[in-house]
Amino acid sequence: MRELVLHCTEAQAEAWSDALLEAGALSVSVEDADGDTEREQALFGEPGSEPETLAWQRNRLVALLADGDDPAQLLAALDALGGTPDASAWRVREVPDADWVRLTQSQFGPITVGERIWIVPSWHREDAGLPAAGQHDGIVRIELDPGLAFGTGSHPTTHLCLEWLAAHLRPGQTVLDYGCGSGILAIAAKLLGAGEVRGVDIDEQAVQATRQNAAVNRAQVQASLPDGLSAGTSEVVVANILSNPLKVLAPMLAARVAPGGALVLSGVLERQADEVAQAYAPWLPLSVWAARDGWVCLAGRCA
Repeated sequence: MRELVLHCTEAQAEAWSDALLEAGALSVSVEDADGDTEREQALFGEPGSEPETLAWQRNRLVALLADGDDPAQLLAALDALGGTPDASAWRVREVPDADWVRLTQSQFGPITVGERIWIVPSWHREDAGLPAAGQHDGIVRIELDPGLAFGTGSHPTTHLCLEWLAAHLRPGQTVLDYGCGSGILAIAAKLLGAGEVRGVDIDEQAVQATRQNAAVNRAQVQASLPDGLSAGTSEVVVANILSNPLKVLAPMLAARVAPGGALVLSGVLERQADEVAQAYAPWLPLSVWAARDGWVCLAGRCA
């Protein structure tokens, strides 16, 4: 395979990327042309949102070409956007053959969370030295592959929620995982000994991912969209989302906690902890249970 590599300005990056895709490029990536130099710039955005600036002052566009594609045809698509780059501003390079599936899989290995939880991708299923699937001798192994739904176990907020469950969940307790994503928290709760476990997400793909992952792990989890959530409370309610939706959902989530039950929230930055806790104060007190890498897990009990 081949790649067309060309340089452009910040103002051109988005329009040129769109034009190359419409002209037949299989994919287009935007890179900092000054990367790995003293002029390299970082682009930052709030977690869960995009940065205000989506390109650098000097950019390198890398367009993956389909077999037989003529780079000149893709470059011609840029004429209407200010002219084709001159010969010194672009080149074509060969992409060495590779087993892309194996390369992708190699980025995701088994993850340990605390002393009790292992998250293992399916391609490590037979690796020696890993605990068997399910729960054995107090160790919980969850088989989970990266997919469309959020939550592979690598993010600090997921770790914090999993650690809370491992430390505080009692056998037979009912659990609601609101914003279940891949279903990792709901599945962990069930394998840790929970009773009825329900998972809810506004994204149909997340609901399907939760059902599929629960089936793989032989964990009985009821997953649905919010409209499909039956009435009632749970002894543990966990929500790993972001601070703004957590504040909006405060009345509903608090009402879902059974008397004496626990509410566990994450997806909250340390500087946001007080305002999220204040949003829940009319119903129950929340405090920081643990923090990691700038994120916190808030927890509290209903009277």
